[in-house]
Amino acid sequence: MRLSREEVLHIAWLARLGLDEAELERFREQLSNILEHFQVLQELNTDEIPPTAHILPLEDVMRDDEPQPSYSLDDILANAPRREGPYFRVMAVLEE
Repeated sequence: MRLSREEVLHIAWLARLGLDEAELERFREQLSNILEHFQVLQELNTDEIPPTAHILPLEDVMRDDEPQPSYSLDDILANAPRREGPYFRVMAVLEE
């Protein structure tokens, strides 16, 4: 499927790209080649292939959620750039 100049301009407009004439021709050729590859794939007979969401079986690799001892407050705040009591001190980011 060969794309026209107008189709490539429309795609560029959707992608908010400004293309000069050389880029327009290069992308027209590249996008046309991509679509031709998809046409070849559409010709394959996939009737015997069941639809799948993933090609590999999924395994849950998450560990069980079990309580564990926590770090001490001093360990947690040890690398804080600024600290105020048991809290992180951060600069205000809101303006009035």
